[in-house]
Amino acid sequence: MAERRINVDYLARVEGEGALRVVIKDDRVTDVQLNIFEPPRFFEAFLRGRTPQETVDITARICGICPVAYQMSAAHALEKALGVTPPPGVRALRRLLYCGEYIESHVLHIFMLHAPDFIGHESAISMATDPALRPLVEQALRMKKIGNHLVTVIGGREIHPVSACVGGFYRAPRKSELVALVPDLEWGLERAVEAVRWAATLDYPDFTADYEFVSLSHPDEYPYNEGRVVSSRGLDIPIEEYERHFLEEHVEHSNALHSRRAGSKTSYMVGPLARVNLNFDRLSPRAQSAARDIALTLPVRNPFMSLLARGLELVHAYEEALQLIASYVEPVPSRSPIPTPPRAGEGAHATEAPRGLLYHRYTVDAAGLIAGARIVPPTAQNLRRMEDDLWQYVPGVLALPLEEATLRCEQLVRSYDPCISCATHFLKLDLERE
Repeated sequence: MAERRINVDYLARVEGEGALRVVIKDDRVTDVQLNIFEPPRFFEAFLRGRTPQETVDITARICGICPVAYQMSAAHALEKALGVTPPPGVRALRRLLYCGEYIESHVLHIFMLHAPDFIGHESAISMATDPALRPLVEQALRMKKIGNHLVTVIGGREIHPVSACVGGFYRAPRKSELVALVPDLEWGLERAVEAVRWAATLDYPDFTADYEFVSLSHPDEYPYNEGRVVSSRGLDIPIEEYERHFLEEHVEHSNALHSRRAGSKTSYMVGPLARVNLNFDRLSPRAQSAARDIALTLPVRNPFMSLLARGLELVHAYEEALQLIASYVEPVPSRSPIPTPPRAGEGAHATEAPRGLLYHRYTVDAAGLIAGARIVPPTAQNLRRMEDDLWQYVPGVLALPLEEATLRCEQLVRSYDPCISCATHFLKLDLERE
């Protein structure tokens, strides 16, 4: 029996590191394992005994790419537990902060992590050495810098911002600080529309799957901070019922938990493709127009085309940021105090990180300290779905040379933009053919 094996010690262009093993016997896939083998990081244990305000800052350190998402889910959940209602204006400012994070994260993934797969380059650095592509790389860097700047103005710094807190913000920006960003945001909006047109010309592998898409959904706006948890198969529940419908389980080959639907035990997909499919009519006018220009037909069930969904959300983020700045009124005060003496309570909330639904639940004791915490990141929710995709996708690439088949598998994993750094720092691909 012939045996073929591919070892890729470091899978580039994912945030974090892990391992992928695919076993093929007699041209039949017999095993797929996405291994997350970094030791657990114990953030939920770190939080016990901490104050609610410390919790917002500590959870932001879980991820350097989407710290705002961790801050927002934590702040909302703890406000429910403590009975805190933020002052008027905080809600809009939180959405504006989220726009900055979406711009940062989506530009990074579209141009630096995923695009090289479609245009024959190994990295954005390689793209920059190509005279024909260098302007695209420079443009992408400027687009990302605009998102960084927006997060800095609101959050105090671009990575792990420090201004968000339970009850609002320690400091709200002056309107003049935000208005100064308008010319760059207007420039970024036009470039984002161009990016969608460019992304529509890429050659996406022909692969679709029967996904259950899951995301927040809000009746009046594209989901960032609030909404109900809905799915493409009819689920429609308040966030507080999340744990009745979604379960986490340990799998032998990974230190990261795998999520599945309760009852059916099936996988599901969260992230930009799920959001766009479930909330298209609440995208901004320019984003919907961009989708019509490229004749995008919903639902999109090709995971590689998540790049297009990110592009539409990038247009939305720039456009909504401009709208929010135009109507911005500085919240005074910028935060509501936590009631004293403290009260015991429990609160659960989910927001939409760039990579998908991010669920937090906290229990606060009578001393006002964290007694228990549960955090379910989007990548953990997608891990089982990634493996299910590979089970279906690998048979279609077996006729390719092994090196090309391996690259296609890596590309499929990258289409999810996994934030593996939340659980691991190494991804090794081992494709074994017997």
